[in-house]
Amino acid sequence: MTDALKRLSEEGVAIWLDDLSRKRITSGNLAELIDQQHVVGVTTNPSIFQKAISHGDGYEQQLADLATRKVTVDEAIRMITTADVRDAADILRPVFDATEGQDGRVSIEVDPRLAHNTAATVAEAKQLAWLVDRPNTLIKIPATKAGLPAITEVIGKGISVNVTLIFSLKRYREVMDAYLAGLEKAKAAGLDLSKIYSVASFFVSRVDSEIDKRLDALGTDEAKALKGKAALANARLAYEAFEEVFSSDRWAALDKAQANKQRPLWASTGVKDPAYKDTLYVVDLVAPGTVNTMPEATLDATADHGEITGNTIAGTYDQSRTVIAAIEKLGISYDDVVQVLEDEGVDKFEASWNDLLKSTEAELQRLAPSEG
Repeated sequence: MTDALKRLSEEGVAIWLDDLSRKRITSGNLAELIDQQHVVGVTTNPSIFQKAISHGDGYEQQLADLATRKVTVDEAIRMITTADVRDAADILRPVFDATEGQDGRVSIEVDPRLAHNTAATVAEAKQLAWLVDRPNTLIKIPATKAGLPAITEVIGKGISVNVTLIFSLKRYREVMDAYLAGLEKAKAAGLDLSKIYSVASFFVSRVDSEIDKRLDALGTDEAKALKGKAALANARLAYEAFEEVFSSDRWAALDKAQANKQRPLWASTGVKDPAYKDTLYVVDLVAPGTVNTMPEATLDATADHGEITGNTIAGTYDQSRTVIAAIEKLGISYDDVVQVLEDEGVDKFEASWNDLLKSTEAELQRLAPSEG
């Protein structure tokens, strides 16, 4: 079953799992995916933790201990999530060592309520890196306007970063610029650049969801013909930008100092529209030096019937520009779409975090020892 995944890996795509739970860790499932399905990394987000902890598998004892200690709900969540990330990082450590730090990584996100506060994001990133205390951790920082200077600051301190919630090509270029500025700061501070890593999580399926909705509203044959094409075009043009930035003179100076390229990571790769093939955002986004983080259903679908035909990004740039231009010509504003998606992305993660706060608070109260 792993031939397609093996081929994908051989094409230079690192396969990461977009999910984590304590049950996945303790049951041996994560180790099995690494061993049998070519998984070389894990990403988490507030929605993933909300789902894992609210389902409760494996968290009861830690929650009971935290309730006995009367910790705040914020501290409880931080203790629970960092424990899972630490354990997953330990399971992935052999991959980290074998790939000399490129893969074998686990991502943990700063509190999404801080998405528009630069100083608080930096402080939280430092705290999370200290708490997890594993070299194969990536701290996730959203690519909001406030997030950009935070990325530079955190990279400048030598902390590896996963930049998340990138939808627009303009913002992606700003993210790469923030990363290079961070490396320059780290270099000036005398840090070892070879130990600093980063990925830029470019979201895919949500772009189709939003644009398809607007194309459906137009209802013309011309509009219908463009459905399901925007997300791939957008991601492929992001890869073009990646190639451009990481072959620049500015990059060459950092490359000489042993810096690592910030790899594009395809996120949100599970299809939202059942009319599309379930491996669409995997098989059509194959290119060297990329990461694809998949929900387990997408991983299984790719293993079962994914057709990996080599690089599916090279040579697509002009066609991709034509797709975006045709969508704009119909009156659908690209800039508006990507801004809506960024705002919604931040809101969704914040809503998941608030749900997690509520459900954890209820569990802490339920498990609190009676006074007396």
